[in-house]
Amino acid sequence: MMWILFAAAALAASPSPGPERELTAGSGGLLKGTLVGPKRSAATVIIIPGSGPTNRDGDNAIGKSQSYKLLAEALAAEGLTSVRIDKRGMFGSAAAGNPNAATIALYAQDTGAWVTAARKATGARCVWLAGHSEGGVVALAAARQPGVCGLVLLATPGRKLGDTIRDQLRANPANAPILAQAEAALATLEAGRKVDVAGLHPALGQGLFNPAVQDFLIDLLARDPAIMVRSARLPLLVVQGGRDLQVTAADADALSGARPGVVRADFPQMSHVLKDAPADRAGNVASYADPALALTPGLAKRIATFIKDRR
Repeated sequence: MMWILFAAAALAASPSPGPERELTAGSGGLLKGTLVGPKRSAATVIIIPGSGPTNRDGDNAIGKSQSYKLLAEALAAEGLTSVRIDKRGMFGSAAAGNPNAATIALYAQDTGAWVTAARKATGARCVWLAGHSEGGVVALAAARQPGVCGLVLLATPGRKLGDTIRDQLRANPANAPILAQAEAALATLEAGRKVDVAGLHPALGQGLFNPAVQDFLIDLLARDPAIMVRSARLPLLVVQGGRDLQVTAADADALSGARPGVVRADFPQMSHVLKDAPADRAGNVASYADPALALTPGLAKRIATFIKDRR
């Protein structure tokens, strides 16, 4: 009977998330997101999505992972409010602009609008930015926006994008026939010039190096996340998964070693979508499309503890 009473008390002490509600930001309220949190919140976090057409819940063309939705719910259970967002030109924010005309600088400006909206909605003095993958680079670019408390970088590249893309292409033996073309195209974009896609393999000319996204790529390829960490004079947590197929421990090393005071949290079995996954590639990739697979145990608590300790 004593154990039951203690368990009930512990259960009651855990904050229960309130209902989700739509939140808008920016000129005309064209940027759309979802706010969720307990009635009494310890802090407010904006979850910034990763690359390409990834929606506010963490779903994209690869699969429906629901990672950001699961993270938001888990943070709410830890006493934190979150706002997860759709990027300009996509999903709920489709009316906010042409997604192919976006840049990291423009995403950072949008993040500033989200900070303003989140502070107004929650009464928070300042807001934390949690960027996933490419969203971590956006968070770094937005670090100097007014009202930002600190940063959480989730599975974020620590090197220039060109180095990361090369490693990813070389890691998959199936890419061998197009590797030379891909590396030549990357070198051209890194030099600040557009690539003529005529003659490129369709996976490159119509996919990775599609002319519609080359302006964005040129902007992103010029950015070095480790250098950005040095200029972001805010509390910063780097979170890395041991089974991440896209961002490696070397990336986390570069970020966490960029300046003193950066805190690092490693989760040995976590994949790129913030869920524990098998070590084999096929099983790992399957975690990208399994909404029923739980968030990595302890991830939300580690983030919440980091934030609460620095309020």
